[in-house]
Amino acid sequence: MTDDTPDLPAAADLRASDADRERVSEQLRDALAEGRLDMEEFEERLDATYKARTYGELAPITRDLPGAGAVAPPAVVPQPSVSLVKGPAVDESWPERIVGGVGSSTWGVAIMSGFERKGRWTVPERFDCFAFWGGGELDLRDAYFAQREVTINCVAIMGGINVIVPPGVEVVVRGIGVMGGFDHSEEGVPGEPGAPRVVLTGFAFWGGVGVERKVPKAERQRLKEARRQERLERREARRELHASRRDQVHGMRRERDRERERRRDGER
Repeated sequence: MTDDTPDLPAAADLRASDADRERVSEQLRDALAEGRLDMEEFEERLDATYKARTYGELAPITRDLPGAGAVAPPAVVPQPSVSLVKGPAVDESWPERIVGGVGSSTWGVAIMSGFERKGRWTVPERFDCFAFWGGGELDLRDAYFAQREVTINCVAIMGGINVIVPPGVEVVVRGIGVMGGFDHSEEGVPGEPGAPRVVLTGFAFWGGVGVERKVPKAERQRLKEARRQERLERREARRELHASRRDQVHGMRRERDRERERRRDGER
């Protein structure tokens, strides 16, 4: 039997945080004040502290000082597996999105033009669409479904139809293409329990029927905003860290200059 659990990183290889580096620098300042380090040693170790990226690089800096265990890596524990199939981004669960009825729209036609269905619409048990020298788009990310299994019948002649499904929905493609084709890239991805099943049928001649799996726009915007906020917080933390480091270095230099001045006065 093989073990599929990925190798865990050694504790010393874990990345240290800005707070960890700040604790080490505070310990170095205490050692300088107590006379355990001279100014040259202090500056060398302080520079190494701010360059350290892992706990393994931080630990040797204070190994010979009291309280050397002040900065320790967290316990390395297995992380839960990450599911690549996301649930619906709207508030409703899958059973709540299967509402029954006949659907809010049952067909779409594009002849040298286009059509689209998107937003909070109800997909019927069977939706028929036709595109001739034109195109259509069916966006199911925020849609409700009349039945647990719905069929979308697409006929594309020198035109194209694109179907967008949310993560968690199973897709089955049964269409036929002649000098054209149906997109099978999303077929075979298992659906979530209780999620709808979308069956694509029809015919494509010098045209195509595409399938895309996308996160709903509201969820994508939320993730984008969360990443933006995280970047701002990291930038602010780095700014504060650099300002603190400059103040420390300037303070140490002033103290060193005063010490040199006192020595010269004593020699006189």
